[in-house]
Amino acid sequence: MAISVRESLMDTVGSPRFLAYLSDVSLEPEQIKTVMINEAVPLDPVEDFYGSAPAPAYLETVFPLFREAGCEISRIEELLHMGIYLTNAVKFPKRDTTVPKELLEESLPVLEMELGLFPNLRTVMLMGDVAKKAFNAIAKRKTGKAAVPSGSTYKLRSQEFWYCGIRVFPSYIMTGKNILIEKSKFQMAADDIRRMLQMNEGKGIA
Repeated sequence: MAISVRESLMDTVGSPRFLAYLSDVSLEPEQIKTVMINEAVPLDPVEDFYGSAPAPAYLETVFPLFREAGCEISRIEELLHMGIYLTNAVKFPKRDTTVPKELLEESLPVLEMELGLFPNLRTVMLMGDVAKKAFNAIAKRKTGKAAVPSGSTYKLRSQEFWYCGIRVFPSYIMTGKNILIEKSKFQMAADDIRRMLQMNEGKGIA
C-alpha cells in the first residue's frame, strides 16, 4: 500500500521548520531496496529530489551520475520504480559551507524514522561525509559501533561494510555543481552507483 513519506514523518519532526522540507512523495515502502542519503536539503524545497520545480536542481547531477553508471533515466519516478529512494541527512538547509552539529543532531530522529519506513532495504549509499556521520550516529545508537569507520572516502569505498544485514556504500555527495567539475569524484560516485545496482540485481559486485 502506498504511503506519503511526508505524512509518515510529520509526528517525528521536533521542529515545525522542518515540515516544508520533508520529502513530498508517495511510494510503496515494500518496494524500496536502496536509500541514497545526500547531505542537506536545498534552500528551496521545490528544488529537492521530489520537488515541484519543472527540473529540480538536485536532479541535475543525479541523472548524469546514473547514466554514467549505465542506467539511462530521465525521471525521478524511474528510480522509485527501480526501488531507489533519495533523501537528505539534514532536514533543514545549511546556511554556510558546513553543517552545524546541532542541526545534524536535530535531524537524526527524522532520518532514522525515514529509514525505518522500508522493511526490505538491501543497500544504503552514503553520499558524502555528512551522510556518513549521520548514518554512523544512528548505527552507534542501535549497535554501539559505527557502520563505516573513519577515513577518507577514497580508501573506504573499496571496502565492504554491513549494518544489520544492509550493505553500506560510502561515496561522494551527489548534488551541487562541484561533482560535475571534479571528474574523478564524479566517476567514483558513478562507479559506486553501478556496484549498488549490480548488487540489487543479484549480479555480485565487480
